[in-house]
Amino acid sequence: MASSHSSSSVPRPGGRGRDGIYHKERDRSPSCRRPLRLLPDVCPKEPTGEGRGLCDGPSVVAEHDRWTVYSSKVNLPAALNDPRLAKRESDFFTKSWGLDFAETEVMPSFYLPNITREHFGPYLQETAQREKIHERCKTICPNKDDVDAVSSITTNHEKSRAELEQVPKIFMKPDFALEDPAIFGAVLPWSHFTSAGGKSSRDVASSKLLQEKLSHYLDVVEVSIARQISLRSEAFFHAMSSQHELQDQLLETQRAVAILRGRTAAMDRVMCQGPLEALRTALTRNNCVKLHNKLKLMAAVHQTQPTVQLLLSTSEFVGALELIATTKEVLQQELQGIHSFRHLGSQLCELEKLIDKMMVEDFSMYARSDLSRSLRDEPQVLEKVQKPNADSIKDRLGSLVFGLLRQRKLDFLDIYSDEMILAAKAIVAQCVAESVFHIEEIDTEVVTKLAEQMRLMTFPQWFELLKSVFDSFLLFLQRIKATLSVIRNVVQEVLDSNQKNRLLEEASSSASAQESSQDPSLLQGEAELAYLTHEGMFISDALNEAQQQQAAAPQDQSSATGSRIQQGRAEAAGSEATESFVCREQSLMSGENVMPTEQEMNRVITNIQELLYTASDISHDRCVKVLTARAKDGSLERLSSAEFVCLSQAVEGFVRDTEELCGRRSVSLRGALQSQANRFVHRFHEERKTKLSLLLDNERWKQAEVPAEFQDLVNSIADGRITLPERKTPGPNDRKPTEFLLIDGQKYAVVGTVLLLIRIFLEYCQCVNDIPSIATDMLTRLSDLLKHFNSRSCQLVLGAGALQVVGLKTITTKNLALASRCLQLVVLYIPIIKTHFKTKLQPKQFSVLRHFDHITKDYNDHISEISAKLVAIMDSLFEKVLSKYEVKAPMPSACFRNVCKQMAKMHEAISELLPEEQTQMLFLRINAGFKMHLKRQLSRLGVINDGGPQHGLVVVDVAFYTENIQVLKSLERLDLNMAEIWEQKR
Repeated sequence: MASSHSSSSVPRPGGRGRDGIYHKERDRSPSCRRPLRLLPDVCPKEPTGEGRGLCDGPSVVAEHDRWTVYSSKVNLPAALNDPRLAKRESDFFTKSWGLDFAETEVMPSFYLPNITREHFGPYLQETAQREKIHERCKTICPNKDDVDAVSSITTNHEKSRAELEQVPKIFMKPDFALEDPAIFGAVLPWSHFTSAGGKSSRDVASSKLLQEKLSHYLDVVEVSIARQISLRSEAFFHAMSSQHELQDQLLETQRAVAILRGRTAAMDRVMCQGPLEALRTALTRNNCVKLHNKLKLMAAVHQTQPTVQLLLSTSEFVGALELIATTKEVLQQELQGIHSFRHLGSQLCELEKLIDKMMVEDFSMYARSDLSRSLRDEPQVLEKVQKPNADSIKDRLGSLVFGLLRQRKLDFLDIYSDEMILAAKAIVAQCVAESVFHIEEIDTEVVTKLAEQMRLMTFPQWFELLKSVFDSFLLFLQRIKATLSVIRNVVQEVLDSNQKNRLLEEASSSASAQESSQDPSLLQGEAELAYLTHEGMFISDALNEAQQQQAAAPQDQSSATGSRIQQGRAEAAGSEATESFVCREQSLMSGENVMPTEQEMNRVITNIQELLYTASDISHDRCVKVLTARAKDGSLERLSSAEFVCLSQAVEGFVRDTEELCGRRSVSLRGALQSQANRFVHRFHEERKTKLSLLLDNERWKQAEVPAEFQDLVNSIADGRITLPERKTPGPNDRKPTEFLLIDGQKYAVVGTVLLLIRIFLEYCQCVNDIPSIATDMLTRLSDLLKHFNSRSCQLVLGAGALQVVGLKTITTKNLALASRCLQLVVLYIPIIKTHFKTKLQPKQFSVLRHFDHITKDYNDHISEISAKLVAIMDSLFEKVLSKYEVKAPMPSACFRNVCKQMAKMHEAISELLPEEQTQMLFLRINAGFKMHLKRQLSRLGVINDGGPQHGLVVVDVAFYTENIQVLKSLERLDLNMAEIWEQKR
């Protein structure tokens, strides 16, 4: 291997330096100048002092296109024997700086596009043909120099490969290790030249032969290595010479640094020691001032506990909490680590917990005393301790609420809710006791339960009790609303203050950010100016001013904290009202994060409104108890309509007042009233249905006289007043009853049951007027009542049930006509009733009005059936009489005389009951039946319209019939058309 340290540079065509050395082309501009990267010292030599630059030789860093001698970074033995390096082509600095130096990945530039093969597509297409021609020419006519070089390199390479192939492959394996017994036995096969008796001449010859063979292998490898080194020796030794130049430059740098350090020490002696001593003196003075302030602050903190005890003795919780918070802040920030105050923090925490309990108990006592006092006392908001100089009766409650909010005791409204429930129960008990006290019939010693006492009262007494309960609960809700208004005002005050503080903090933070963005640059510029001009006094003054500013800030903070503690002690000696407002104002304006967040405060405001709703619900629930206690024995179901209307109006008035007061529509009391109303409606309906059934069962279906009272009733209905008129006391000037009921100029002959039915459905309408909430139920019951009247009258008249029930001998045509007229009267009023109920229903409830349409249809069907029954009666008579008819003298015949007589009786029975139009229509139908039976009988007798004797006799009878019919009232102009009795001639 080469032992000389000198080496010659490799000449390159073009780009030579001053002494024929290759210069790598590079940019000489300062912006592109890169710092020189030093190489490790692999072959040290004595420094020569020559200042040769590294730029005079080839670059050993930048060329990585192919492996050259410049890629070598250590000596050959280190390269061959270092097993830690996996990559031989890595950077030169890998050994000195570690493997991670060469493994660092460089992020690709965002400004360079990602070049792919597609970008070179057009170029490759253009040059493809020329490249093929070029490759073909190179194959045909190769370059002479290239051929010689390639042949020489090929010859040497093949020779080297042939020599290396003589070396067994086992030496070339990467896992070659003589420690392995198998490998060792393969390399040195001792079993071939060892014997049991000792060494022989043959074994010695084998050993020498093996040694020579191994030596030959070593020579082959060394020659190959030497050949490789000879090819790369010049660049390798050039790198070592560059290392020597770097060592010379390092010595020069060391001497320059020593000179600089000496000058810096001189500057420190001349310019820095004096000003630093002045700074130390100023710092000592500042420390003394701080110590004095700390001692004053400690003295103020030492008086915290007595001051807190004094504030608690006057129940001034807000001031005590503010003083405790300030003291804890001072202990944590400014007096931290003071040994004498090591237990004060825990004592203040225990004292704060005690204050929490005291505030909760005080608020509970306040709520209990406020809600249990007389409802008619003034003011509405209770002041626990009345003082002559009290500014406001609401200060006590506000102070308590503010203290609870400050301690985040946000569940204090639950305490008020519990006390509210107990107070509501006490209100009912007190009202019942006051009412029972004035009733001699109730012995409270015997009857102890409130529900039993209420059931023993008469309805007027109980109704007065109910109104008293309603009035008490209205006052109760007014007091609760006033108290909750005070609480809401305090919470809103805290919420507004939090928002104001947040805005101030945002403004101050933005201002400080602007100052910090401007001041450091200014101070830095001044400091640089002082350093460059060596103005030491300027630097000292600047540093001293900065220290004074830093020392002034803690001093101001300490003084401010001490003043707050001193002020807290001074507050303990002032008036309670002044203490409350001062402490509240300080706590609201302080920067401490002791108050709940905005979300929590908004939740408290919502809970306050919900508590008012709860108070309304509680009041309604207690009133429901009073109502259900009375209704337990069914006494409310037995009320008259007027009494139940009074009860309903009282309940509706109370519900309306509480809704206006609390802004909440409570449903419990309305639900209880609705339940009682349903029972009342059921009882109301059953009574009238039973009454109607009794009237129908006793009705003899004769025309009844119409009292003037009922005529006035239908007149008021005609005028649009669907109400029951007041009952008049009978007097001498009363009008006499009439035979008919006059409605819009028409006469209605009615039975007494229908007159009472009109009054009954007016009672239904009147009940709906008084209690609109039962309109749907009442409509259903009224529909049932009308259906019952229709079906029962049908059974009694058409079904002849009156024969057994009343004992009538027969159902006459007069009974049938009277029943039909009564049904027509009811049908006349059904649309009026429907219109009235429609005004009381919600639009979504209009579907129930279809019941009236069904009822009207049923009534009309019933009327048609009665008319058909009247016609059927005459048809049966005609069939019976005309079956005996014979055409012979004398004329008119007895048969026709009998028919005319029965027709006259029929007309006499119905003409006064039915209107003229209905009478005419009925007789037209009867006449049609008569003509049908007469025509059938004539056909049976063989009488035809031939002008013969029999035809003449029949004409005489028919003329007699026509004359007798047209003589009857309202039938004079009736066209009987008797010519239809004759069959047409064939």
